[in-house]
Amino acid sequence: MKRVMLRVAYDGTNYCGWQLQPGQQTIEGVLGEALSDLLGETITIIGASRTDSGVHSLGNVAVFDTNTKIPAEKISYAVNQRLPEDIVVQESAEVVPDFHPRHCESCKTYEYRILNREFPLPTERRNSYFTYRKLDVEAMREAAKRLVGTHDFASFCSAHAQVETTVRTVYDCTVEKNGDLLTIRVVGAGFLYNMVRIIAGTLLDVGCGVRKPQDMDAILQAKMRSAAGPTAPAHGLTMIGIVFTEDPRI
Repeated sequence: MKRVMLRVAYDGTNYCGWQLQPGQQTIEGVLGEALSDLLGETITIIGASRTDSGVHSLGNVAVFDTNTKIPAEKISYAVNQRLPEDIVVQESAEVVPDFHPRHCESCKTYEYRILNREFPLPTERRNSYFTYRKLDVEAMREAAKRLVGTHDFASFCSAHAQVETTVRTVYDCTVEKNGDLLTIRVVGAGFLYNMVRIIAGTLLDVGCGVRKPQDMDAILQAKMRSAAGPTAPAHGLTMIGIVFTEDPRI
């Protein structure tokens, strides 16, 4: 028996998120079926991040145990032949037997893309949120800086989330502008349910003048979901990748 780690990229448009759901098409479900078919055994996958319906990824991490004699590094090539074109394994590698992607120290990076112009672009519709409203990028940047550090992010967590603590550490939060495209980049040790999308929605409020950059301090102190802005639509969000403090690969 060996444990294999995968780095998986996907377009989440046609899926009900990562996690298995009865009667729904999910990334975990499609990937598990493809691996089971390839390896001739029932494969159970453990994912590092349970991305929501419509959210994309360039490098979500998953592990599974297998008795196959296929070298771990070759599994990516073989399983990609059985996957739809909107899910592609970028890497496969054998890792230490006790490696669990959700229980190890790591740094996760997410990006929220906003297309800000007079009219939408069809080629950007799947992975960016469109708004024609003029955005104050400098104000958004100032607001984003106020989220860096260790805080209680209860105001930026879905009201239905069940967690032991809402305290999280954000290492960096930036807003970059390249032509008509704005990218909110958030780097942290871990995130609450819908946290990045609520950050994006709140920063959009700041950009539109609905809120001021300094309002972020009061929003954090309130520790209530109603204090923050709306949850930005899922299709603008992409998980960029995960870096583990200790490399688990053998």
